[in-house]
Amino acid sequence: MRRIGVLVAVLCLSACGFSPMYAQNNSVDIWGSSSAVDEMAQIKISTIADRFGQQLRNNLLDRMTPRGVPARPKYRLDVKLVRKDVVQQAMRNDVTATSERVDYRVEYKLYQGGEELVSGDSFAFVSYDILANPYSTTMAQKKAETDAAKIIADDIALRIGAYFYGRQGMAR
Repeated sequence: MRRIGVLVAVLCLSACGFSPMYAQNNSVDIWGSSSAVDEMAQIKISTIADRFGQQLRNNLLDRMTPRGVPARPKYRLDVKLVRKDVVQQAMRNDVTATSERVDYRVEYKLYQGGEELVSGDSFAFVSYDILANPYSTTMAQKKAETDAAKIIADDIALRIGAYFYGRQGMAR
């Protein structure tokens, strides 16, 4: 009886329409559709100001164009740091903070030619401890900034991948 239940569950799951978003689509139909991975590989990521922007751009390049920058890109991704707020937390008796929370907000826009395809905001909230050793605090700040760049890059890559995946589904 248990085997029948497992078999029914497997058959139900196989009929749910699940398909991996980043799977390579080797078939080309009459519309000429390709996989989300192939479309993302055609994105030129514009430079982003400051050290945080450089880290964010490098993470986006790793996630979207792992085979290198396209020679003739079809799309352009513009990303801009809109806000970086630092909030002191966990105050001591002498009114000095023991930790800081940093909130990052970026805006991104994906273009094809002059037409805007996708736009949105992405956020990251990271924190670090303020330690007695200034070097340790500086390293904790840098680690938090690196983590925020990874979080935002993952979010943007996922959203753009979902856009291309949805567009691919409409072409079928």
